[in-house]
Amino acid sequence: MDDDGAGVELRPVAERDLELLERLTNDPVATGEHQWFGWHDPGYLRRRWLETGMLTAETGMLVPTLGGRVLGLVSWHRSRTGPTSYCWNAGLVLVPEARGHGYGTEAQRLLVGYLFAHTQLNRVEATTEVGNRAEQRSLEKAGFTREGVLRGYSFRDGEWRDHVIYSVVRSDLAKSSGEELKR
Repeated sequence: MDDDGAGVELRPVAERDLELLERLTNDPVATGEHQWFGWHDPGYLRRRWLETGMLTAETGMLVPTLGGRVLGLVSWHRSRTGPTSYCWNAGLVLVPEARGHGYGTEAQRLLVGYLFAHTQLNRVEATTEVGNRAEQRSLEKAGFTREGVLRGYSFRDGEWRDHVIYSVVRSDLAKSSGEELKR
């Protein structure tokens, strides 16, 4: 496997992806230590795909691939930041065998570029548990800036967990000459 994420592409979710996406959101082994939030409605993703194709004005999901092989999913939803302003909140889950090779970093970089190219929102943010060092490194390599710690932010496995929040804003593209985030 390539260790720099080169060659990763994003595409819309296809019906053939739904079984894998269900595993990545509803199987404690496939989700990984920091993504297992308990069992949920097993038909939810199929219904959502049938209704919207996983792409709406307020939320979306794309599949990162490498040579046609599905690596996982990237998702986003609109989050209110003020009375008339919003940002994107992004997430990533990779299949276990794709972790640790730079694919998540590239998928997150591509997602930021996609969202800035096709929507008018100014900010993409992501959070991860304080103990998820691999995702923190991935976000930083993808061009996100660490902003701080959100105490008691999410409930998982019987405990409230602190998260680190990261963001990319449009002006960051100009600072990095846009090359890293536009690819």
